[in-house]
Amino acid sequence: MEMLTHLIDLLLHVDKYLFQLVGEYGTLTYAILFCIVFCETGLVVTPFLPGDSLLFAAGTIAGAGHLDYPTLMGVLLAAAVGGDAVNYEIGRHVGPAIFERETRFLNKQHLQRAHDFYERHGGKAIVLARFIPIVRTFAPFVAGVATMCPTRFFMFNISGGILWVTSLVSAGYFLGNTPFVQRNFSVLIYAIIVVSVLPIAVDLVRSRMRRRG
Repeated sequence: MEMLTHLIDLLLHVDKYLFQLVGEYGTLTYAILFCIVFCETGLVVTPFLPGDSLLFAAGTIAGAGHLDYPTLMGVLLAAAVGGDAVNYEIGRHVGPAIFERETRFLNKQHLQRAHDFYERHGGKAIVLARFIPIVRTFAPFVAGVATMCPTRFFMFNISGGILWVTSLVSAGYFLGNTPFVQRNFSVLIYAIIVVSVLPIAVDLVRSRMRRRG
């Protein structure tokens, strides 16, 4: 319970913790940020780590002069692209074993359908998933399980990573230190979290409505 409370506190006050990290660890903050983003995107067991809000807060701190903007951008891009790449490879090499045992929901036919889906829509799915928490963590794994073409995946992995990191870090860098944002920083972080989770909530509501219908 204490761990859950600390996690919620971290998610809602990521800006506070980042300023503490910079103050205590200096340039090692880059390595810490790399690890968080890499794990959030690269390991299917850590979808709870902060993503969107962390990037925005990191950009804000860079805008305040505590971190170097180009270095921060490079570190986070490497973490985002590298994390998805590892996640994809895990899904590609380990994931298919999940489908070896025929069950009602996990069978080779479903795997083939997943493969066909990613062949048709995989690129768009990989790019858009970057901006949706939890989905962002599982999308590359499923792409690997579905044996999406590696070249095609890595192309969209890089483009999606660039869009995700540059948009949020740059927003924090250029807007995070304006008087309005500084006065309402916590509220803005909450808003980013809500907007990020909103697509999942809408999808869940739609699914329940279809089942009832």
